Amino acid sequence: MIWRKLEEKMFLKSIKSLVTAGILATGFTANAIAADLTFFTIGTGGTAYTYYPVGGMIANAISKPPGSRECGKGGSCGVEGLIASAVSSRGSVDNVNAILSGLRNSGFAQSDVAYWAYTGTGTMEGNEPAKDLRTIAALFQEHIHLVALADSGINSVADLKGKRVSLDEPGSGTYVDAKLILGANGLGVDDVSAEALKGNAAAEALRNGKIDAFFVVAGYPTGAIVELASSAKIKLVPIAGAGAEKLTSEYGFFAQSDIPAGTYEGVSATSTVAVGAQWFTSAKEDDDLIYNITKALWNKESRKLMDVGHAKGKTITPDTALAGVGVPLHAGAERFYKEVGLLK
Repeated sequence: MIWRKLEEKMFLKSIKSLVTAGILATGFTANAIAADLTFFTIGTGGTAYTYYPVGGMIANAISKPPGSRECGKGGSCGVEGLIASAVSSRGSVDNVNAILSGLRNSGFAQSDVAYWAYTGTGTMEGNEPAKDLRTIAALFQEHIHLVALADSGINSVADLKGKRVSLDEPGSGTYVDAKLILGANGLGVDDVSAEALKGNAAAEALRNGKIDAFFVVAGYPTGAIVELASSAKIKLVPIAGAGAEKLTSEYGFFAQSDIPAGTYEGVSATSTVAVGAQWFTSAKEDDDLIYNITKALWNKESRKLMDVGHAKGKTITPDTALAGVGVPLHAGAERFYKEVGLLK
């Protein structure tokens, strides 16, 4: 953890240096830079999954460094002087912890993980409630993918017993949900040979026969699986039946949902469960800053970027900005939603 903090601080320092150098080259003074620039990090996930590219898209939409062209004329309609950056991370749990520690300004997390952290319940029972956690917006739906080779003979969660299965890294939302799914189907982590692989590493291990299946919680289509399906015959194992019913009835954040046919090459429609992906920050972040970031997220120019920036971009809309929100809104975000009539 200490090394990770040092790595992120070095990354941010290098970003600041590059931006400052670029702005100086345009004729701004150092004093103007110091006064005008605000850096804002967004914790995402592994680079082969959905959080990272969506985070980059949003960072681009809300950023507006000094010297940007006028809004609506090919320039950013973001927050004046804001430099936002998407940071790769281990995922939901890691992002929540980084927000609370002050390591990151904001981050994406699954709705279930965030709610349990905020309340100190569920999988976070026994931990001190994360009372400073706040919501900026609900973003999109994430589907739980259970991936295996087409000829593996794995046709249900129960078939994972005794198999080599990647549950993703501890600190990820996938790891949390994979354990819940196993439990709802009468299995525990000890009933499988568990691996902690992420993204392309998990896909490569499956392709090479080093594991039998892996879990991914991500908005579809997710890059690692798209690439895998183009080079190997795979299947998505259904998460359905009594196990899924137990999961959705016990945990209100889960909903039964399908991944459509053709989402991944050669893979038919598959029934699974889904959770919401949401954007969080700390109550300690400045109210005006979060207000302006929220406003920038939902302006017309950001809409154009999201419609073409990622397959999930079109589903990120103001109409669902408050869907399934279980952690209180940041005061700045709340002010915006009330201002535009989305919240009374």
